[in-house]
Amino acid sequence: MAKISPLMVLPPVVFAGIAAMFFIGMQREDANQLPTALAGKSAPAVEVTQLADQTQITDADLRDGRVKLVNFWASWCAPCRAEHASLMQLAGEGIPIYGVNYKDKPENAMAFLAELGNPFEKLGADSAGRMGLNWGLYGVPETYLIDGEGKILLRHAGPITQRVVDGTIKPALAAAQK
Repeated sequence: MAKISPLMVLPPVVFAGIAAMFFIGMQREDANQLPTALAGKSAPAVEVTQLADQTQITDADLRDGRVKLVNFWASWCAPCRAEHASLMQLAGEGIPIYGVNYKDKPENAMAFLAELGNPFEKLGADSAGRMGLNWGLYGVPETYLIDGEGKILLRHAGPITQRVVDGTIKPALAAAQK
């Protein structure tokens, strides 16, 4: 029988330890709460182009007196697909959501919305990623809660899940509407 060297066991043990740390870290409530230098400040300008025949989001829409969400998304983004049902739910509850399609092909973006539904009140395309850069986007999906004057109240990086809706988005919406 061959003797097992301790060096042969070390890589799987190290891998298991790292995997456990990642798993535990992702379970934290604040795992997707990356800091933003824009919190409490006026949202940067809306710099989008028309996306197919959709009503285009404008800078004035961010300052229309209503609390709203701005969601950066793309058809090629698997987490965007995962969060879509939550966005549809929020839109169905009357929460205005403006969509910024990030570095995507218009035909792919429209096919995505045709398949899953369109939760967005207004849309725009950020094909070059300029608006995302100005907003400090880490990646998609990323969602910002904006007050009626256009001030950023909250930023959530990652998919909007039911847990995020109940634990983060709805409480922040309620506080913003007071």
